[in-house]
Amino acid sequence: MAPTQPLAVSLGDPAGIGPELIAEIWNQRGSLDLPPFAVVGGAGVLRAAARTRGIDLPVAVIDGPAEATAAFSDALPVIGGGDVPYEPGRPDEAGAKLALGSLELATSLARDGGAAGIVTLPVAKSRLASVGFEHPGQTEYLASACGRSLEDAVMMLAGPSLKAVPVTVHCPLAEVPRLLTEEMIYDKARIVHRALQRDFGIELPRLALAGLNPHAGEDGRMGNEEAVTIAPAISRLRAEGIEASGPHPADALFTHRARETYDVALAMYHDQALIPLKALDFDEGVNVTLGLPLVRTSPDHGTAFAIAGEGIADPGATIAAIRMAGEMAARRAGG
Repeated sequence: MAPTQPLAVSLGDPAGIGPELIAEIWNQRGSLDLPPFAVVGGAGVLRAAARTRGIDLPVAVIDGPAEATAAFSDALPVIGGGDVPYEPGRPDEAGAKLALGSLELATSLARDGGAAGIVTLPVAKSRLASVGFEHPGQTEYLASACGRSLEDAVMMLAGPSLKAVPVTVHCPLAEVPRLLTEEMIYDKARIVHRALQRDFGIELPRLALAGLNPHAGEDGRMGNEEAVTIAPAISRLRAEGIEASGPHPADALFTHRARETYDVALAMYHDQALIPLKALDFDEGVNVTLGLPLVRTSPDHGTAFAIAGEGIADPGATIAAIRMAGEMAARRAGG
């Protein structure tokens, strides 16, 4: 299943591992059977990063995604002329500006229909903030760029073994009980349900919701959020015909046997979702943004400045992100 248009790949921080990974992936394009994609900006960075992995990378600088598919078989298509010197492991302001410009243009291409979707390579959030980026992360930026509220953009981490959604995301653990509401759980679960149908082709998604407290509160002896907040949201979902179960004790929800009983797990806070996903599928984990009018995926790892340019970074998660974006875009185009 392939989209009818190419994907747009944002460069990420040019001092990180993103450029070398995308060069490696294009070099293996014949065996990977991925949809065509174009990188936004950084032609020189990409060539130099490729050399750290022993690749002589041909680059085709193009004017827009319409030229990408024809160019893809012979050269890595790159849209736009923005560039900086390649200095792996040494992030700076110029690189952050290039990363931000790449993200903005790639998002615009996907939002306006020129690209089938966007794959965002890793950025350093603190560096972006230093050049005027006002969002906590790329997910929040994408929601704003699409004219959606942050509540409409749901982060899902997806790998071969597990799909998991953190209901609360980038907040202190001490704030989770206050932030977690019945309405939040209900709204996010409905977005997840619709996205699994539309983007992943699961006709009747099975949602498993974790408890917040140890042993899912153990009938109120270890907290009452399960009874007061989570269970009522589950009841509302079931009343709409959504197959939702829980609240489940989180310490047992991610075992092999338990994972066979659901399609996605909804966790109540960030690490409750990300620890099992990264333990099970670190090299193939994909960060997917659900609930937006465009397709967006990203490898579920960071810039890895410490190993950038050493030729040892694993491309598995980026491969998975490109493949998943292509499959999602194809389903949307076909449906």
